[in-house]
Amino acid sequence: MAWLLVVVAGILETGFAVCLKLSHGFTRLWPTVAFCTFALGSFGLLTLALKKLDVGPAYAVWTGIGAAGTAIYGMAFLGDLVSTLKLVSISFVIVGVIGLQLSGSAH
Repeated sequence: MAWLLVVVAGILETGFAVCLKLSHGFTRLWPTVAFCTFALGSFGLLTLALKKLDVGPAYAVWTGIGAAGTAIYGMAFLGDLVSTLKLVSISFVIVGVIGLQLSGSAH
């Protein structure tokens, strides 16, 4: 269950990163509200998960999901540059996240 919380927190991290971009420096109300909501949810779920998981693997999985998700979202919906190197690199991040999740054990 703790790893599920980390995965959902990582997805919410993607949400807060995208909303941070869309807020244009916190000058747009609804993306700023969404940023705050996603950030609180993400940090809250990560905090709960860390009661049961080792901090290193859990944090790395959380940031990896957020980084890969944000990069994928940016390429798919925000016009970010798509390149073979970028796609291969994101694949490496995803493989690393999977490996870290498999290596991290619950207390």
